[in-house]
Parts: sequence; C-alpha cells; structure tokens
Amino acid sequence: MQAIILAGGKGRRLLPYTTVLPKPLMPIGDYPIIEVILRQLKRCGFNKICISTGYLHELIHAYLDSNKTLGLKIEYSHEETPLGTIGPLRLIENLEDTFLVMNGDILTDLDYKKLIESHKKRGAIATVATYQRDVNIDFGVLERNSEHKIIAFKEKPTFHFDVSMGVYVFSKKILNYVPADTPFGFDQLMYALIAKNEEVYSYPHTGYWLDIGRPDDYARSIEEFERYKDRFLP
Repeated sequence: MQAIILAGGKGRRLLPYTTVLPKPLMPIGDYPIIEVILRQLKRCGFNKICISTGYLHELIHAYLDSNKTLGLKIEYSHEETPLGTIGPLRLIENLEDTFLVMNGDILTDLDYKKLIESHKKRGAIATVATYQRDVNIDFGVLERNSEHKIIAFKEKPTFHFDVSMGVYVFSKKILNYVPADTPFGFDQLMYALIAKNEEVYSYPHTGYWLDIGRPDDYARSIEEFERYKDRFLP
C-alpha cells in the first residue's frame, strides 16, 4: 500500500517553534510526530512511503535518512513553491491506483488499513476520514421567521460538525481534477468532485484525533501521547 505524507507547510500557527523546525519534526515524547506516523503506517502494512516536502525540507531528509530503526524505504517529492494540499500530488511519480494522503502533523489512533478497505469496498474516488467536533455557543440563540417573530430559542446550544481529519484515500482519477503547477487545495478538490457527483464518502472515526498545528494543541499532544502511548504505538 502507498501513502503520501504532506510535510511542506511552514507551520505559521506554531511560531516561533517552526522558525527552526518544520512542523512534522516537532517532538512528542521520544519521537517527532512524523516518526509516530511512519511507525503507524508500517504497522498497518504500508510499504511505499513518499514524503512531500517544501519548507526546511533538508532537515526532514537529514533526520529520516539517518534513522536506522524505521525499516522503511522512503521517497521524497519536493515542491519549490507552495502548491496547497492537493497540488503536490501532481509532482509524485508512480502513484498507485489507490493511495493514502495525510498531513504530517496529526496524532491519531485511526486504523489506516481499514480506511483503505472501506474506500475500495465502496468503489469511491475519494474517502475522507472525519471526526466530530462540538462547537459550544455561550449565548442564547434565537430563531426568527421572515417577519422577525421569534419562533424558537435555545440556551447555550452545542452544535456538532463532521470535520476532515486531514487523512484521505484517493483514486488516481482525482488527478483529472487537479491542475498542474498551480496551487490546489483540498477544499477546491471537494467542490470539484461534488459538482460532478463523484463517489465521495466519509469515514467517521470515533477514537483519538488531534491536529498539533496550534501551540495549545501541541502542548496537549505531548501530555496525551505519554498518557495514551499504547494507543498510538502498540
């Protein structure tokens, strides 16, 4: 199985840490986050790994090329200018018919192998791993009709949304929607696929997921990685 790890972003939300380290090399416990991801992928049976790099790419190369414990053959694809989330896929040679794509800054216990299996079973062009996020409103919310008459009221409601985890499985056919040498994001891909009524599915995950892109979430990831280490690296 083939996995593409997106590791080219500048990590501006994690400044000043990311002035000297690319976000995928931010340490949690004894490992940088990208090594946790690589160990998880290996355990799930992925044997073809490509890392899409950009910002401070030489540090990612240096760390992983000197790591003799992973036992993985890793290839690299480098973008000279930022191409968004999906644009870098155009630069990768030998993409398989089905492949996994994920951000290089995610801490999760998602079973990537089952995600791939779900995608293939449905014959999807794209499958998006999703996680429920709750948004609390600290005010009384009013609902009104066209004449401004109040017809409903909710005190400090909580709304539930299924959000993208930054983990996807794609069919190679998505490249038909991706322009070459042009920044192209996940949002643009979703708009294009949905507009054409393509087979796009979600894969709800009810376990653990955290994007370490903000300082408070990064601090939380360090604490919870140690607490639940067996969930991430059994």
